[in-house]
Amino acid sequence: MKQWQDSDLRKPGQMMHRELGKDSGLKVSAIGLGCMGMSEFYSPEEMNDIESIGVIHAYLNAGGNFLDTADMYGSGKNEELVGRAIVGRRDQVVLATKFGNMRGPKGEFLGVRGDREYVRTCCEASLKRLNVDHIDLYYQHRVDPKVPIEETIGAMAELVQEGKVRFLGMSEAAAETIDRAAKVHKIVALQSEYSLWTRDVESSILPMVRKHGIGFVAYSPLGRGFLSGQFKSFEDIPEGDYRRNSPRFQGENFDKNLALVEEIEAIAATKGVSPSQLAIAWVLARGEDIVPIPGTKRQKYLEANMAAIDIELSAAELERIEAIFPRDAAAGERYHEHGMKAVNL
Repeated sequence: MKQWQDSDLRKPGQMMHRELGKDSGLKVSAIGLGCMGMSEFYSPEEMNDIESIGVIHAYLNAGGNFLDTADMYGSGKNEELVGRAIVGRRDQVVLATKFGNMRGPKGEFLGVRGDREYVRTCCEASLKRLNVDHIDLYYQHRVDPKVPIEETIGAMAELVQEGKVRFLGMSEAAAETIDRAAKVHKIVALQSEYSLWTRDVESSILPMVRKHGIGFVAYSPLGRGFLSGQFKSFEDIPEGDYRRNSPRFQGENFDKNLALVEEIEAIAATKGVSPSQLAIAWVLARGEDIVPIPGTKRQKYLEANMAAIDIELSAAELERIEAIFPRDAAAGERYHEHGMKAVNL
């Protein structure tokens, strides 16, 4: 594997690309950049807008083009951050954002909405925060069980017709919902959690998106950082960090999951790569229609993540990883009880 130096990021045009949605023409870099943690949830004491914008610029300079944000990240602050970062570089970016999760004035979560009026209001607000005239990929962040998916996708389709949105996506939707949505308008991407320790989508959701020629965008491909090996004890999680309340980071679950990661670390060591790079390479190896979007606010981690594109896993290595991390190997739910009720709808 090529060893990267700080100044040795890939130049534009050298990054591998994948198409989201069969015959859609939407080409994105094979590794995207999740921007959520730049504004909320992870290691709050490390948040620095100037440094985060530097990371986004380094990603674009390396040939990456796929930026992921949402209106709920930092209650709109993340969209504003991304908007500032892409000034003068809009033509280099495939810009993805999401709507659906409602936040109150103090950041409190108020539920999910997917009605036509809300879809349109959210899109206008995102366009303003991002300071752009169109969104390349607009996702429904969570499905609203109170509103027929046909109404939500229909409203999103109107935005395409008006030129405010280029392509439509969904997030954490159930297979049946995806099937219904795809009959209303072309869906080019489904974004859901997917990694070695979250493989729920393999049973029915991946087969459904492939039936409809929908690309799959994998968020949290590093298991919220756990698969990187950076956490050796609960005390390693910073104060105020979302992960302190995540079931998989709690008590016996933490210990059981740490044992799994230690075995992944051993495989990575024999290959001369980091466990993070191995985890991203595994996601990339699951199919040419899958694009992982690891998030980071540090350039050194960005460089390491992007280097995963050069890692090839042999059949024997994949079998060894499968033996360690079969489906449902991770201990604990991936969200708390309230969060689990909002996924796979």
